[in-house]
Amino acid sequence: MRKSNTNMNTSTLRIDVITIFPRVFHPVLNESILKRAQMKGRVSLFVHDLRDFSPDKHRKVDDRPFGGGPGMIMRPEPIFNAIEYIKSDIQDNTASVKSKKRSRIILLSPKGHLLNQDIGKRLAGYRHLIIICGHYEGVDERVRRHLVDEEISIGDYILTGGELPAMVVIDCIVRLIPGVLGEKKSLHFESFEGNLLEYPQYTRPARYRNMRVPSVLLSGDHKKIEEWRQKQAIKITRQRRPDLLRMPGR
Repeated sequence: MRKSNTNMNTSTLRIDVITIFPRVFHPVLNESILKRAQMKGRVSLFVHDLRDFSPDKHRKVDDRPFGGGPGMIMRPEPIFNAIEYIKSDIQDNTASVKSKKRSRIILLSPKGHLLNQDIGKRLAGYRHLIIICGHYEGVDERVRRHLVDEEISIGDYILTGGELPAMVVIDCIVRLIPGVLGEKKSLHFESFEGNLLEYPQYTRPARYRNMRVPSVLLSGDHKKIEEWRQKQAIKITRQRRPDLLRMPGR
């Protein structure tokens, strides 16, 4: 294990991931927008192997559930040890209430709140996030009750582990950090902004295999284009996600 010697500052979000499969993260976290965000200094990403924190000489991190039942449960000791190690690595000695609110420990779990754009925006405002990737039949309940701040799910289905959800959560959060995306407007017009799905998009050529781009988009009349896009966004949302139109703010 190697400390990162990284001091958090107000312009950088630090995200630590705790997992039993650290190598799966490298191809995703070091490409595209996530790579550029790190190069810009907007985010620092660290991946930790949970087995490094196991008190067991065989680096075991799971055991059979008390009371019987199928599968294995992730033991509490490695997770608590990993969190304590990460917090000691931050070297942030401020102890004010305001500072404590800038850190969040997240467990990825089917029991969690469903990830959405609003959750992504909220988490993008923190200075430090620790993401725990669940596995097997789940984690010891003492981790949930005494360590985790919130649980997040990416959908009503079961995956092998929390690694893929962690990548989804990180991608969702990082692109919402100010300065990560090149143009501010690109966020404003995305799906789920304002509880609407995004309007249809077209590019060149204007005519392809007798399929034409709507003439309003070629008109140069920005007011009409904006009105068309708004109507299309409402239409698509009503057809595919009417629940969004019933949410507060609509």
